[in-house]
Amino acid sequence: MFGLKEAEVAELVRSVAGADLDLPEIRERFARAAWSGITEPGDSIAGEMIAVLGAPAALTAIIDHWPVETIHGRLASTNISDEDIATALARWTPRLVSGPTIIALRQAARFGVRLRVPGDELWPAGLADLGPSGPLALWTRGTEEAFASLGRSIALVGARAATGYGEHVTMEASAGLVDRGYAIVSGAAYGIDGMAHRAALASHGQTIAFLAGGVDRFYPSGHDALLGRIVEHGMAISELPCGSQPTRWRFLQRNRLIAAASLATIVIEAGWRSGSLNTANHALTMSRPVGAVPGPVTSAASAGCHKLIREGNVMCVTNADEMAELAPLDDRAQHADQIASPESPSASSNPTSTRVTDAMSVRSPRVVSDIAARSGLAIAEVRAELGRMQLDGAARENERGWIKRATATEKPQPVGSAE
Repeated sequence: MFGLKEAEVAELVRSVAGADLDLPEIRERFARAAWSGITEPGDSIAGEMIAVLGAPAALTAIIDHWPVETIHGRLASTNISDEDIATALARWTPRLVSGPTIIALRQAARFGVRLRVPGDELWPAGLADLGPSGPLALWTRGTEEAFASLGRSIALVGARAATGYGEHVTMEASAGLVDRGYAIVSGAAYGIDGMAHRAALASHGQTIAFLAGGVDRFYPSGHDALLGRIVEHGMAISELPCGSQPTRWRFLQRNRLIAAASLATIVIEAGWRSGSLNTANHALTMSRPVGAVPGPVTSAASAGCHKLIREGNVMCVTNADEMAELAPLDDRAQHADQIASPESPSASSNPTSTRVTDAMSVRSPRVVSDIAARSGLAIAEVRAELGRMQLDGAARENERGWIKRATATEKPQPVGSAE
């Protein structure tokens, strides 16, 4: 199976699926597990290719090195060009090894992680709004009840550097929404996110944390105890396989899952350039309800909320009742029946630069191929970006590889501190 021992693959996949699957189902899940590590989150070319060919056939195509023309012929029903395919193959190739997928599956089995794929009974319906940029699979750790509750969830997001006012409003909102039957979704970051999860747990409600790295590696480390409680009583979810590290790019992409999986998104406290504005923008793009809580006009911590209220199609909300009005559960049930930088992660205008920067270290030199594998980009793209960074003084090369220049806010600290 894809050049691996069928018995080993079948045993691992069955252990993380929690079911006795037949061979086609095993191939589908293993292929999606592999794709979740080969691509970076939000790769629409991979999404289109898998939608047309199926995950196993698409994986076979890149393992067997199908010519670009052959793949393009199979994707004639899409708007993908030869150049798109060639560029995608170049960025996937550095990660085209089976070892990480096997390790991720073993780690998932060790931690009781489930691998979910589209078509599963509890797959969140809202993720379909992401189209080809949606997750290829979800790695989940927690209770089935929490996963099922995503259909009645509201996302509470905000700044890491929350004020006492912001945390108080979050606590009241989270507890109030739980009392009204909602589950609480957030990103497990410091500040507003952490308070939203804690209040939901204290109210004996369901809470779901979307992570920017593997669910076997709790991040931030200061929330180890909180995330432990979340997976015991709620759920942690990631589209990245076990062992994956969080990066700025992955935090930005994680935000689209928070927006898509929830009925509505509430920004409780956010600075002018807060990453939580990125989540709100994703929700607005999908025509989801968005609310923002006003704060003192003198507070820089609420400037982003005031910006949303003033400029966007965003409702001003001040309590749980007003937040619930954005997505009434009764209306939703009827509808269901018919069926980066640390200071400015949302302001990144060059995804390639963000991903290359994330893949580099301020201390350990890394060769181009390693940076390509870590960033999910083609080697040629990485070389070009490194050249630009060198001209700008943002990176330098020595005899062992490339090193990035540490910024004032990076001296050095774990990547992913920008949420």
